[in-house]
Amino acid sequence: MNDAVSITRDLVRCPSVTPADAGALGVLENLLKAAGFELHRVTFSEPGTEDVDNLYARLGNTAPHITFAGHTDVVPVGDEAAWSHGAFSGEINDGFLYGRGAVDMKGGIACSVAAVLQYLADNGGKPRKDGSGSISFLITGDEEAISVNGTVKLLKWVAERGEKFDHCVLGEPSNVEVLGDCIKIGRRGSLSGTLYVDGVQGHVAYPHRAANPVPDISRLIVAISDEPLDHGSAQFQASNLEFTSVDVGNTASNVIPAQARAKFNIRFNDHHTQETLRALVEQRLEKACGNRIRAHIKWEYSNSNVFVTKPGAFTDLAVSAIEEVTGRKPELSTSGGTSDARFIASYCPVIEFGLVGQTMHQIDERTPVSDLEKLTMIYRGVLDRYFG
Repeated sequence: MNDAVSITRDLVRCPSVTPADAGALGVLENLLKAAGFELHRVTFSEPGTEDVDNLYARLGNTAPHITFAGHTDVVPVGDEAAWSHGAFSGEINDGFLYGRGAVDMKGGIACSVAAVLQYLADNGGKPRKDGSGSISFLITGDEEAISVNGTVKLLKWVAERGEKFDHCVLGEPSNVEVLGDCIKIGRRGSLSGTLYVDGVQGHVAYPHRAANPVPDISRLIVAISDEPLDHGSAQFQASNLEFTSVDVGNTASNVIPAQARAKFNIRFNDHHTQETLRALVEQRLEKACGNRIRAHIKWEYSNSNVFVTKPGAFTDLAVSAIEEVTGRKPELSTSGGTSDARFIASYCPVIEFGLVGQTMHQIDERTPVSDLEKLTMIYRGVLDRYFG
């Protein structure tokens, strides 16, 4: 069956806990091959990581080229006994389809595939009746984990073939409360680090023989995070730095520790790059330390950069398609965490629009069947406008 509900059920029934495929890409291959797509199953690896299967499928070889992107890997189910329906059952009950990945984001992929197959069936099997235009799918199995053997490498692989994307729709669950309330047109970047403050270990009864790093790290935390990083920009809310843990590794109450450390994460907007942000935080640290406190920051590697797709013709056609089906004019938002759109944005304008994200990663993840049907209609409306 080529409808979104059937495709979602088939995908959910593949227990593709990241980075395992468990047959999910094969479900898509069978559907797209029958529709005439050229298929490429591409496996990437990296030392110290598991191999990851990815799928690139394309129909047509001319511009304009729209790609639908997504991931078939899912997070673990947790306590499966706590699910009211099997975590990989794809069971439908009271109008909801249950299963890990139903929302994030096998349902979104299913709707895009169903919409494309329906569109091609009504259009002579081509993006445009004159033979021009291209439609593709960029599907990874490495989004929910470390994201090194998935979209970022698949995009590079496609580019090395000489292919170019003009626009992308990523089917992540972008809606907050109801279908049609939000399109993600950008995301803040993410940067993490650990602050280390060195002291001198000693007995608490003889503090003059030691140097306690705990009061010092408390002062530095305030000094680094108290002043705003910025006040937001035209498309983004203000950047924020949040300390997430403080630890000295001390099991004794009568010992002054030798070192204290604190982890932090920064979500940053387009006022900053990773390099300028590191420099700003280091500058604050140096000023707060003065000549007395010994401290340094160890930065973690990050591939989460800020991006934004400026409102224009592409966002307008998406808004129009959504409004036609749902009666709602979606907000153009840059809120939330990171996604693979951060990689795609380096190759073409990208928007994120999928299902409602309220139950993603939860026990009893589920989506209304009616939302699957409506999302398919929205994607179909995007295709009609894009090629019309």
